[in-house]
Amino acid sequence: MPQAFGLSSSQVSRRFVTASAARLARFQERRLEELDLVALFIDGKTFADEEMLIALGITIDGRKIPLGFEQTVSENERVCTQFLQKLVDLGLCFDQGLLIIIDGAKGLYRAVKTVFGEFCLIQRCQWHKRENVCAYLAKSDQARIRKKLQKAYDQDTYEQAKTELLAIRKDLEPLNGSAARSLDEGLEDTLTLHWLGLMPYLKQSFRTTNCIESLNSQVAQRTRNVKRWTTSDQCHRWLAAALMDIEPHLRVVKGFRYLPMLRQVIQRELKLVQEVMKA
Repeated sequence: MPQAFGLSSSQVSRRFVTASAARLARFQERRLEELDLVALFIDGKTFADEEMLIALGITIDGRKIPLGFEQTVSENERVCTQFLQKLVDLGLCFDQGLLIIIDGAKGLYRAVKTVFGEFCLIQRCQWHKRENVCAYLAKSDQARIRKKLQKAYDQDTYEQAKTELLAIRKDLEPLNGSAARSLDEGLEDTLTLHWLGLMPYLKQSFRTTNCIESLNSQVAQRTRNVKRWTTSDQCHRWLAAALMDIEPHLRVVKGFRYLPMLRQVIQRELKLVQEVMKA
């Protein structure tokens, strides 16, 4: 195809490098002040054999906005904190409160608490918790426990879900103590939507990291023909170009009509709204 237009492959390559470098600069430098965010997905993904930490913002009207990425070896606290602070420096506003959905990595959890502090609530991915617990079990037990965990997390109320999860923990204790302790670790954070009373409205979008998993899948589709990754700069250019290409085509999150309710509940729980004093 390039030859049909009188262009060599090397010319096309050089032009793409120039264009994608410009896109990378725009992506990394664009300001975030005007985004009215109510939720934030953060997850580490493998891209071009490198670990990339990606942040996806959700606006009050349900739009999905890729906010940035950082190349890292692991989701350690220092790197995650620096990445999140970069987003804040670019204008990411969180004073109205945020629901932050993560996979449960301890370094990322601590970084979120360090940067956003009392202005956020954390929802740990229920899918990751379920699979982490099952990873400790023999294959003969995994399907049964996985089904029970899923049924527990499918409950609409906190009381129902917690009761079933505690019953599962009782079954796990004699079966595999490590699996029981894995269920204990961060359990309450997997039930954030439940105790907020929002499971019936937002469970399709906010109880797992599926939103950002879907984004990563679309990035993979756009970069699948790259057979050889040579430098960090190449990875960054392609990832930025893919994210900017995907962004206009992202669908609003399911349950977007309930996002104003989510904000109200977050602000109530975090006591971000002062009660009007009666005269």
